[in-house]
Amino acid sequence: MTTNAALTFKAALSLAVLCLVLLAGSRPAAAQSVPADGSGREILSVGWQAGYCTARPKSRGCADFSASAPAARQFSLLDRFQLRRTYCGIEAALKQRARKGKWTELPDIALAAATKTRLAAAMPAARLGLDRRQWLRSGSCIAASPEVYYGRSLDLLDALNASPVRTLFTRKAGAALTLAEVRAAFDAAFGAGAGERVRLACRKTDGGPVVTGLTIGLAGDAPTLAGLIAAASPTKSRCTEGVTGGGQAG
Repeated sequence: MTTNAALTFKAALSLAVLCLVLLAGSRPAAAQSVPADGSGREILSVGWQAGYCTARPKSRGCADFSASAPAARQFSLLDRFQLRRTYCGIEAALKQRARKGKWTELPDIALAAATKTRLAAAMPAARLGLDRRQWLRSGSCIAASPEVYYGRSLDLLDALNASPVRTLFTRKAGAALTLAEVRAAFDAAFGAGAGERVRLACRKTDGGPVVTGLTIGLAGDAPTLAGLIAAASPTKSRCTEGVTGGGQAG
């Protein structure tokens, strides 16, 4: 007989695998445009859970997913990183532990209570230690502390979720969404040309590609998401259209 503890472990493991798949699908390839010196170049990677659970409905991580849940109507935080820079100043043994995926065994990170609450809502897999792994892998190359790293990442995510981009995704629930539409929404939200700094993250299914998230190019030290996007280089997206998931469009 399968115990409750075993079922809980399996569910947690499946959610961890879900996050790894999303991260793998959203990491831009080396072909993404980068300033010649690579200075200040970052990528904000966000997930769209409704799309992932449409692509993999039998995944244990999607067993309790609901199209009416808040997570189905907003972007989630996956990562903010610099291309070709990982585990900056992290000792080899700790790096190896992070790569093995045993994230809850990694050192806890110090966050203010308010930041921890925000992160739990924006990154559900933080309860599995994903926040610890992302700090070691990506944050260590960008910020002086986890508080600075996640505080900034959450502010950028909030700006995205408050924009017409999220409105577009929710309005297109269950329908096809094109790269052109997404880029137009970014232009409207963050200024002309902003959309050229965005890529769709998609997963192939028998019914065609499904949009599972976005990657957004950032550069410089502007205080706003619009300013950071404007300073980044244009990029190309392999995926140009996919279904958003999450039910019927309305």
